[in-house]
Amino acid sequence: MTKRKHWKSKEKPAHDDQLSTGDGKRSSQSGSTSEGWLFGVHAVRAALKNPKRRIRRVLATESARDKLDGIENPVAAIPSIEVVGRPDIDARVGPDIVHQGVALLADPLEETAIEDIIHATKGSTGTVLVVLDQATDPRNIGAVLRSAAAFGCACVILPERRSPGTTGTLAKSAAGALETVPIVHVTNLARALETLKKEGFWCIGLDGHADTTITDQNWSGNTVLVLGAEGSGLRRLTKETCDSLVSIPISGIESLNLSNAAAVALYEIRRK
Repeated sequence: MTKRKHWKSKEKPAHDDQLSTGDGKRSSQSGSTSEGWLFGVHAVRAALKNPKRRIRRVLATESARDKLDGIENPVAAIPSIEVVGRPDIDARVGPDIVHQGVALLADPLEETAIEDIIHATKGSTGTVLVVLDQATDPRNIGAVLRSAAAFGCACVILPERRSPGTTGTLAKSAAGALETVPIVHVTNLARALETLKKEGFWCIGLDGHADTTITDQNWSGNTVLVLGAEGSGLRRLTKETCDSLVSIPISGIESLNLSNAAAVALYEIRRK
């Protein structure tokens, strides 16, 4: 791949769903469920360990309390665990939620901007970012986030419009990855991709009809893996903005779901 000239470019964020934190930074309202409850053992344990989380309450049933024992956070204060009945947790997160007997109330994480990612990865090689175009299922996004953490991705980028918030369902599906892999919301996905291209990233879109496969693609350099929604795939403008399109060679079925496709592609990128 030919190295591009680096440009300085800003992606202007929208602040319709953001709140000031009082120090000039902003945090996303979309980072909360109804009342900001997170649930599930992995999600709760990871949130308790995260120094950037402000924890308000921690609830656990008697039988699940030991799953939260021994967690220490040298920066953020952790409230005492409130031992409650399962119906008390059901009342806060929903009666049909598999919460595994633990839940916590926390402030949303501070919103990360695309400029933050560019600054943090400046001068690096082999950086991988993930972009999800029109993904709407929080379980799928959470599963992609989990794969992104497993393969060392710097962030997951979502368009602000129509993307679900970082809800308790997303956090549980991410199995703790929400606390380690930033989610970046952008107002204009194509513009964000152009910004990353000017900063030296190669934008590779996953498309089932592409002639080039992921095994044939050159994955050297800093990469943005772009995935579309299940069924509709990548939007036209997103496709046109990508440097190239690749497919996953499969047989017997028409396509993989979003999270499986992301995991396969990220494995191949890291293998190369």
